[in-house]
Amino acid sequence: MTATQRRLLVRRRVPWGDIAFKLVLRLCLAVAVAFLVTLLVYVVYKGWSRLDPRLWENFPSIRRPERAGAKSALFGSLWVIGMTAVFCLPVGILGAIYLEEYADHRRWYNRLIELNIANLAAIPSIVYGILGLGVIARGFGFGTTVITASITLSLLVLPIVIIASREAIRAVPGEIRNASYGLGATKWQTIWRQVLPSAIPGMATGSILALSRAAGEAAPLLLLGGLTYVAYIPDGLLSGYTVLPIQIYGWISQSRESFHDLSSAAIVLLLIVIIAMNSVAIYVRNRSQKRW
Repeated sequence: MTATQRRLLVRRRVPWGDIAFKLVLRLCLAVAVAFLVTLLVYVVYKGWSRLDPRLWENFPSIRRPERAGAKSALFGSLWVIGMTAVFCLPVGILGAIYLEEYADHRRWYNRLIELNIANLAAIPSIVYGILGLGVIARGFGFGTTVITASITLSLLVLPIVIIASREAIRAVPGEIRNASYGLGATKWQTIWRQVLPSAIPGMATGSILALSRAAGEAAPLLLLGGLTYVAYIPDGLLSGYTVLPIQIYGWISQSRESFHDLSSAAIVLLLIVIIAMNSVAIYVRNRSQKRW
């Protein structure tokens, strides 16, 4: 057999292993999408009768579920997630800048910080609830308030913000830094005017994904003593609160079917809030990419 014939034979061999692996991947993707679509269709169908202004204009009611709404839970979620962003985003982004641009990775304490960040990202959320209950609620005396929930959720998503921000900073080409240094810029001027604007799309995506996770968390807030019935809107950081996941949990635990329909409608409302948050991230990312 000549060399040309051997090359033709190699070309004609069908990579059955690659084809089988791609088919398995596509099958897994199809199964996951099918389950997701089925769940969304079921939730929308079950809560369709309560997807009206009553849901976000009325307060909860135990006796009259046909007039009950999630107004307090909606505004409570906005309060908690807003303060979570205020607490965790500056700390996470500044921490990422330090670890990527200033930290000497030969120092033991910098390696310890990186190890702890990687480990904290994998800790179950209920552990953060225990931490918030023991230290923030009882140790600092904040009790069951908006600031307690915000700090606890900030600790929960802080590792995600740091990791996402570090990856975004790391993805900035080194040529941009070298060109800035070549023009006489200082290290901080290079970071502030060149690196951070280029890293904004990745930072925005990671930050919104982290806040979206915080918006859907119920376990740590239930452990903190989050209320399932609140008939008022929070008016400050030291005010009581409830959030949509806790309100949904409270309605699902009721025996009457009308509350189950109401919980399905609240799930759709929570999905709309999360989709809106992700839309903001997509808008910021696209605008930054066009600018740079």
